[in-house]
Amino acid sequence: MKSSAPEREVERQLDVMRDAAVDFLGEEELRERLAQALRAKRPLRVKLGMDPSSPDLHLGHTVVLQKLKRIQELGHTPIFLVGDFTAMIGDPSGKKKTRPALDRDEVRTNAATYVEQVGRILDVESAEVRFNSEWMEELSSAEVVRLCSRYTVARLLERDDFAKRYKTGEP
Repeated sequence: MKSSAPEREVERQLDVMRDAAVDFLGEEELRERLAQALRAKRPLRVKLGMDPSSPDLHLGHTVVLQKLKRIQELGHTPIFLVGDFTAMIGDPSGKKKTRPALDRDEVRTNAATYVEQVGRILDVESAEVRFNSEWMEELSSAEVVRLCSRYTVARLLERDDFAKRYKTGEP
Protein backbone atom coordinates (compact mmCIF):
# COMPACT_ATOMS: atom_id res chain seq x y z
CA MET A 1 0.00 0.00 0.00
CA LYS A 2 1.39 3.40 -1.00
CA SER A 3 1.71 6.08 1.60
CA SER A 4 0.08 9.46 1.04
CA ALA A 5 2.00 12.66 0.33
CA PRO A 6 1.42 13.98 3.89
CA GLU A 7 2.68 10.69 5.37
CA ARG A 8 5.77 10.86 3.16
CA GLU A 9 6.40 14.46 4.28
CA VAL A 10 6.15 13.42 7.94
CA GLU A 11 8.69 10.65 7.32
CA ARG A 12 10.98 12.98 5.34
CA GLN A 13 10.99 15.53 8.15
CA LEU A 14 11.52 12.84 10.80
CA ASP A 15 14.50 11.58 8.75
CA VAL A 16 16.00 15.08 8.84
CA MET A 17 15.39 15.36 12.58
CA ARG A 18 16.76 11.87 13.21
CA ASP A 19 19.89 12.41 11.07
CA ALA A 20 23.14 12.21 13.08
CA ALA A 21 21.28 11.76 16.36
CA VAL A 22 22.59 9.22 18.83
CA ASP A 23 19.20 8.90 20.56
CA PHE A 24 15.82 9.94 19.22
CA LEU A 25 13.29 9.81 22.03
CA GLY A 26 9.56 10.36 21.74
CA GLU A 27 9.40 9.65 18.03
CA GLU A 28 5.81 8.39 18.00
CA GLU A 29 4.50 11.46 19.82
CA LEU A 30 6.54 13.70 17.53
CA ARG A 31 5.23 11.86 14.46
CA GLU A 32 1.64 12.57 15.54
CA ARG A 33 2.31 16.22 16.41
CA LEU A 34 4.16 16.71 13.13
CA ALA A 35 1.29 15.15 11.17
CA GLN A 36 -1.22 17.40 12.95
CA ALA A 37 0.92 20.49 12.30
CA LEU A 38 1.32 19.67 8.62
CA ARG A 39 -2.43 19.03 8.22
CA ALA A 40 -3.17 22.38 9.91
CA LYS A 41 -0.42 24.10 7.87
CA ARG A 42 1.20 25.47 11.00
CA PRO A 43 4.79 25.05 12.13
CA LEU A 44 5.89 23.18 15.20
CA ARG A 45 7.45 25.34 17.91
CA VAL A 46 10.72 23.75 19.01
CA LYS A 47 12.48 25.01 22.14
CA LEU A 48 16.15 25.05 23.01
CA GLY A 49 17.08 26.59 26.33
CA MET A 50 20.50 27.73 27.51
CA ASP A 51 21.52 29.54 30.67
CA PRO A 52 23.85 32.49 30.05
CA SER A 53 26.37 31.38 32.66
CA SER A 54 29.30 32.77 30.64
CA PRO A 55 29.61 35.28 27.79
CA ASP A 56 30.35 32.69 25.13
CA LEU A 57 28.60 29.63 23.82
CA HIS A 58 30.92 26.64 23.56
CA LEU A 59 31.47 24.17 20.77
CA GLY A 60 28.98 21.68 22.25
CA HIS A 61 26.20 24.23 21.88
CA THR A 62 26.71 24.27 18.12
CA VAL A 63 25.63 20.63 17.85
CA VAL A 64 22.11 21.31 19.12
CA LEU A 65 21.96 24.69 17.38
CA GLN A 66 22.77 23.03 14.04
CA LYS A 67 19.99 20.51 14.66
CA LEU A 68 17.61 23.35 15.49
CA LYS A 69 18.67 25.11 12.27
CA ARG A 70 17.76 21.99 10.27
CA ILE A 71 14.36 21.97 11.96
CA GLN A 72 13.97 25.67 11.15
CA GLU A 73 14.83 24.94 7.51
CA LEU A 74 11.92 22.48 7.50
CA GLY A 75 9.66 25.45 8.19
CA HIS A 76 9.26 25.12 11.94
CA THR A 77 9.73 27.89 14.50
CA PRO A 78 12.72 27.63 16.82
CA ILE A 79 12.34 29.14 20.25
CA PHE A 80 15.68 30.10 21.76
CA LEU A 81 15.01 30.26 25.48
CA VAL A 82 17.56 32.24 27.45
CA GLY A 83 17.61 31.00 31.04
CA ASP A 84 18.30 34.39 32.57
CA PHE A 85 16.25 33.69 35.69
CA THR A 86 17.82 30.28 36.27
CA ALA A 87 21.30 31.78 35.75
CA MET A 88 20.57 34.20 38.60
CA ILE A 89 19.67 31.36 41.00
CA GLY A 90 22.41 28.91 40.02
CA ASP A 91 20.36 26.26 38.19
CA PRO A 92 21.92 22.79 38.55
CA SER A 93 20.72 21.43 35.19
CA GLY A 94 23.09 18.95 33.64
CA LYS A 95 26.02 19.78 35.88
CA LYS A 96 27.81 17.89 38.62
CA LYS A 97 27.59 20.95 40.84
CA THR A 98 25.18 23.84 41.06
CA ARG A 99 26.22 26.66 38.78
CA PRO A 100 27.21 29.83 40.62
CA ALA A 101 24.41 32.38 40.82
CA LEU A 102 25.13 35.44 38.69
CA ASP A 103 23.88 38.97 39.27
CA ARG A 104 21.41 40.59 36.89
CA ASP A 105 24.07 42.68 35.09
CA GLU A 106 26.29 39.64 34.39
CA VAL A 107 23.29 37.72 33.10
CA ARG A 108 22.18 40.59 30.83
CA THR A 109 25.69 40.95 29.40
CA ASN A 110 26.03 37.21 28.78
CA ALA A 111 22.50 36.93 27.37
CA ALA A 112 23.18 39.66 24.82
CA THR A 113 26.22 37.80 23.51
CA TYR A 114 24.27 34.51 23.42
CA VAL A 115 21.56 35.96 21.20
CA GLU A 116 24.18 37.49 18.89
CA GLN A 117 26.08 34.18 18.69
CA VAL A 118 22.92 32.13 18.11
CA GLY A 119 22.12 34.51 15.25
CA ARG A 120 25.21 33.20 13.44
CA ILE A 121 23.50 29.81 13.13
CA LEU A 122 19.74 30.43 13.35
CA ASP A 123 17.67 32.96 11.47
CA VAL A 124 16.67 34.87 14.59
CA GLU A 125 14.30 37.04 12.58
CA SER A 126 12.03 34.02 12.08
CA ALA A 127 12.73 32.53 15.51
CA GLU A 128 11.40 33.45 18.92
CA VAL A 129 13.91 34.61 21.50
CA ARG A 130 12.41 34.38 24.98
CA PHE A 131 13.74 34.80 28.51
CA ASN A 132 12.51 32.54 31.30
CA SER A 133 12.37 35.52 33.67
CA GLU A 134 9.25 36.58 31.71
CA TRP A 135 7.22 34.08 33.73
CA MET A 136 9.54 32.83 36.48
CA GLU A 137 9.87 36.25 38.16
CA GLU A 138 6.08 36.48 38.30
CA LEU A 139 5.59 33.25 40.29
CA SER A 140 4.49 33.72 43.88
CA SER A 141 5.79 31.53 46.69
CA ALA A 142 2.45 29.69 46.71
CA GLU A 143 2.75 29.00 42.97
CA VAL A 144 6.29 27.66 43.41
CA VAL A 145 5.14 25.32 46.17
CA ARG A 146 2.15 24.23 44.04
CA LEU A 147 4.50 23.53 41.12
CA CYS A 148 6.88 21.54 43.34
CA SER A 149 3.98 19.47 44.67
CA ARG A 150 3.48 18.02 41.19
CA TYR A 151 6.85 16.23 41.22
CA THR A 152 8.13 13.41 43.36
CA VAL A 153 11.65 12.84 44.61
CA ALA A 154 11.66 9.63 42.55
CA ARG A 155 10.91 11.67 39.40
CA LEU A 156 13.76 14.08 40.18
CA LEU A 157 16.14 11.18 40.78
CA GLU A 158 15.37 9.82 37.30
CA ARG A 159 17.72 12.55 36.11
CA ASP A 160 21.22 11.14 36.13
CA ASP A 161 22.85 14.37 37.34
CA PHE A 162 20.50 14.66 40.33
CA ALA A 163 20.82 10.96 41.20
CA LYS A 164 24.63 11.15 41.21
CA ARG A 165 24.58 14.26 43.39
CA TYR A 166 22.12 12.63 45.79
CA LYS A 167 24.32 9.52 46.12
CA THR A 168 27.43 11.60 46.84
CA GLY A 169 25.68 14.02 49.19
CA GLU A 170 26.26 17.02 46.91
CA PRO A 171 23.84 19.94 47.21
